Amino acid sequence: MSGKEQISGGIKKMDISIVKLVPRIERKVAKKYRQRIEASLRAVGLIEPLIVFPLKDGYEILDGALRYRILLDLGVETVPCLIHSDRDGFTGNRMVNQLSSSQEMRMLRKSLEELDEKTIANALGMQGIGHRLNKGLLATLHPDVEKAFNASKILLQTAKELSHVRQDRQQEILKLMESCNDYSIVFARGLILKTPAAKRAKTTGKKTPWAQAEDKKSNLLKRLQEAEQQQDFYTGLYRQYTTNLLKLVIYVRSLLNNSEVKQYLQEHHPDQVTLFEKILESTEG
Repeated sequence: MSGKEQISGGIKKMDISIVKLVPRIERKVAKKYRQRIEASLRAVGLIEPLIVFPLKDGYEILDGALRYRILLDLGVETVPCLIHSDRDGFTGNRMVNQLSSSQEMRMLRKSLEELDEKTIANALGMQGIGHRLNKGLLATLHPDVEKAFNASKILLQTAKELSHVRQDRQQEILKLMESCNDYSIVFARGLILKTPAAKRAKTTGKKTPWAQAEDKKSNLLKRLQEAEQQQDFYTGLYRQYTTNLLKLVIYVRSLLNNSEVKQYLQEHHPDQVTLFEKILESTEG
């Protein structure tokens, strides 16, 4: 590719000398994240062009400052760029995005087409990348499910959930997800839990969705039982309080109904008589 190329929206695509590029902002990123991006650039090249805005003497980088720094360190002379015409209106949401687990896995698998695992692992500063490739998981997936995963229609966690059922059941669930246009893990798990035992995959010691569902059910029943026990306790306490209150009212009434006792109380404890009368009034409505 060379020169300028007109693409949609009036944006121009152009190879630009790296010495004419100037980052709009600089941001600090984790070393591991930079290593991942560098490994991707080494393996498959620059997939997403930098987005730039033309200046008088060069171009300001609106999106892709990290890729620019890595390419500069790698000694790259020209960089594919998209020339954006609106500097202030550009929103660089991608500048804060990082690779998800599934994106990283696809990047690594793509890199393996040109590099060996050891080379990629060294570039990422890891001892190995086998655990990042999820080879075991992919081997358990139905081809249609794997295709949907590679196309980012379903997430990595959803794919892991589907591995708990046989491949024919995976295909059934995928078709239901497609028909409902719902690829969420919640919907997938709901369908998995309804899977008959005959269509469940053989367990390998890991906790299955059904076992987790039973645990949640047991925990819920336990909490309900504890709530019932608390309810019984407070109900018993209230009954005891009511009984004691009733006994108190009967006792107070018997005191005031006794003329001699009432006269004595009025002479020596008038305030107490007033209190007793209020108790009787409140209980008799």
